Amino acid sequence: MYERTMDSLLMIGLSLTRQHQWPAHSTLFPPPHSPSKAAAPCALPLCPSLSSISAARHRHHPMASSPIYVGLPTFLLLLLLTTSGLFGQATGAVAPGPKPAPLNLTGILEKGGQYGTFLRLLKETQVGEQIESQLNNSFNGLTIFGPTDNAFNNLKPGTLNSLTTQEQVSLVLYHVLPRYYTLSTFETTSNPVNTQASGSSGVYTVNITSTSNQVNVSTGVNETPVNNNLYQHFPLAVYSVDKVLLPPELFGATPPPAVSPQKPKKGSPAADGPSASAEAAPSAASSNGRSAERVLLVWIGLACMGSLL
Repeated sequence: MYERTMDSLLMIGLSLTRQHQWPAHSTLFPPPHSPSKAAAPCALPLCPSLSSISAARHRHHPMASSPIYVGLPTFLLLLLLTTSGLFGQATGAVAPGPKPAPLNLTGILEKGGQYGTFLRLLKETQVGEQIESQLNNSFNGLTIFGPTDNAFNNLKPGTLNSLTTQEQVSLVLYHVLPRYYTLSTFETTSNPVNTQASGSSGVYTVNITSTSNQVNVSTGVNETPVNNNLYQHFPLAVYSVDKVLLPPELFGATPPPAVSPQKPKKGSPAADGPSASAEAAPSAASSNGRSAERVLLVWIGLACMGSLL
């Protein structure tokens, strides 16, 4: 663009320098050797005529009547204005910087080297594509807990196969928080914390507890510490966990421990057992019956003695 403009200006300058001479009837700047008519007398004294002014100007400035003298300043002015505009555009326009590469969750987990089962679930459930699409259009970011292969191996055999496709999707989304958390921001998090599986129903939540040295994630079924971070740069944070987060909506809450009955102490009345109390009751009843019989016999004896008298 700049070279084309310069070429156009050069062509304009050359055309200006090759213009024809001024016409013969010009009275302001007549040709240098053209005969001039007699100057009309001036009404005012000491007032030179226009022709004398032109002749004097030509004597002192021979280039005044030349087309080069007239066209060169115009050409230089156009050149100055155009180049200043071009330089202003060149300095004012800033070249856009390179766009950041899209985040690749699969590459981050593959670099970790021990998340093959989690990668397989991300691919089979298509949650991985959903996460990467959301990362490139997210204002809050995402936080992902990545269970290791040992974490899946510690599950009961057939746990994953017993889940339906939708339940597997919910299980994977349960490991994704819908905003970006650093280890320090976990300390100010209020529980319960929603996950990507929560939706608007308020289920599939986790509880996060944090101290100065440790962050723990609890589901109500199990609890695991948050280990080293695999990636931590907004809008994505990926942390490694040693257990698969099991939502109670799929695996049920942990039942409270059973209360064992206390054994009675020796020497207490309960130590005698139910047989001792049962034996004590009949003995008391039999003694009461015998005393009643004795009273009855005494009354009968007294009645008989009264009849004889």
